[in-house]
Amino acid sequence: MWGETMIKPEGELKVSFGYQCNGNRGSSFEVSSGYEILPEIRKNSSFSCLSGAALSANATLANTNICKGLIGAEILPSLDSPNSFRKVPSSPNLSRLDILSSSLQSSMSNLSCSPSPPSDNDSYLLKPMSAPSRSEGFLNAMEVQVAGGAAGEDRVQAVCSEENGWLFCAIYDGFNGRDAADFLAGTLYETIMLYFKLLGCESKQDFSRASDSLYLDRCCQYILDDSTTIYEEKLTSRIHNNKDSCFDHINKNGSSAKEDLSSDSIQHGVLDSFQRALSQAENDFLYMVEQEMEDRPDLVSVGSCVLVVLLHGNDLYTLNLGDSRAVLATYGKGDEMSGNERLKAIQLTDSHTVDNEVEKTQLLHDHPDDPMTIVAGKVKGKLKVTRAFGVGYLKKKKLNDALMGILRVRNLISPPYISTQPSLNVHRISKSDCFVIVGSDGLFDFFSNDEAVKLVHSYILSNPSGDPAKFLLEQLVERAADCAGFTLEELMNIPAGRRRKYHDDVTVIVIMLGTNQRTSKASTCM
Repeated sequence: MWGETMIKPEGELKVSFGYQCNGNRGSSFEVSSGYEILPEIRKNSSFSCLSGAALSANATLANTNICKGLIGAEILPSLDSPNSFRKVPSSPNLSRLDILSSSLQSSMSNLSCSPSPPSDNDSYLLKPMSAPSRSEGFLNAMEVQVAGGAAGEDRVQAVCSEENGWLFCAIYDGFNGRDAADFLAGTLYETIMLYFKLLGCESKQDFSRASDSLYLDRCCQYILDDSTTIYEEKLTSRIHNNKDSCFDHINKNGSSAKEDLSSDSIQHGVLDSFQRALSQAENDFLYMVEQEMEDRPDLVSVGSCVLVVLLHGNDLYTLNLGDSRAVLATYGKGDEMSGNERLKAIQLTDSHTVDNEVEKTQLLHDHPDDPMTIVAGKVKGKLKVTRAFGVGYLKKKKLNDALMGILRVRNLISPPYISTQPSLNVHRISKSDCFVIVGSDGLFDFFSNDEAVKLVHSYILSNPSGDPAKFLLEQLVERAADCAGFTLEELMNIPAGRRRKYHDDVTVIVIMLGTNQRTSKASTCM
């Protein structure tokens, strides 16, 4: 029977959080697919609820002392909420970035409406004294709902403003330690919000001049219609020149006479903000590593994959570095919403690994004078991912030199070998779209995209109020135990660290799109 499996005892469920939109509760009715539809839910809601779960396999030190301890002691406690979503102010003065800026002793001037792009050598976490208030920017909200937690080297975050119709979710899949994932959890959301606020200000000052030198991924993805076809374009990201803020055209219901005209400008602006925020976070993290590597040389090898999902109105944005995935479950045009065989799995993100021929070819092209670029199926014999946050020793020679003996990479001829250019994607949600599975690579070690979608769909049909993300993890653990020749109980009794031999840290979020009313449960298993 669906959902009877329990993760225990070492993997016992210890913390959980979840969210379900309230909307205006009119009378509900059932449809043939098993979804419960609330016809009077807010029109601007891009999702109805989310379900998430995370399972650890790695043993890791929690709340390490990066940034003089401020990440673990001051910032993460204000963001983490392991048992439920909770309301918090939307940090109108961005106090968390202000605290961290002082710690990093930023070499740049205070943030203004026209910042210069960060360089490779400068820290860019700035005191935002002249930035506009939170209520003036994109994703307006004076108050938000937040939840988050950690499992092994993974971190998961969710931030929601149902009133304004948006949801931010992120999975940071750390490796060689959790410091990079902790840093991202403590800074990236706020940094993205900061750049969203600057969009309106910069557009009034001819923002196109400020973004001339800012480039998106050379194969930046856009999905701009209802067909879920991925278009890869080689383009420079420019915000359309507009004397008024492009976001001034959007009212609380997400509609206006000028919305269609500004849609492309909004999408480009959001993706550009993602790019700039990630670049800033990378520069600041590597700056911090350089300051602290004498005491902690291991920091030069710490890194993280990054997967960010933003739902705003009918737009679903993704940013990814590494091998985490966002997979859309959707029906083809004209198909009735019934039967697993018609539900399609569409991967919205690229896999940045040496197993991806496109990534492998580009990596070899970028290092023509290094015959040892890929060794034993890994970049410089160290990593399977070709793009990641952190891992400074594969990006800067002086960081590699901080390592001793066999840990140091020999013949680092032409760094950087690991890219921080994200893949960016925007998909326009249609009535055929059902849910999105957001997962770290540990999930897809055991399930294909199609298998994951079919499991979730079958489960929610049989369990109208169940937790599909937790169910996915239960199925994964059963498969991992079978592959290892253990019973489920035997596998879950193996301590974290030793259990990494049989499965990775796994983090999953299932987001129900539109008005498909589903579970409010979400879980983190530590």
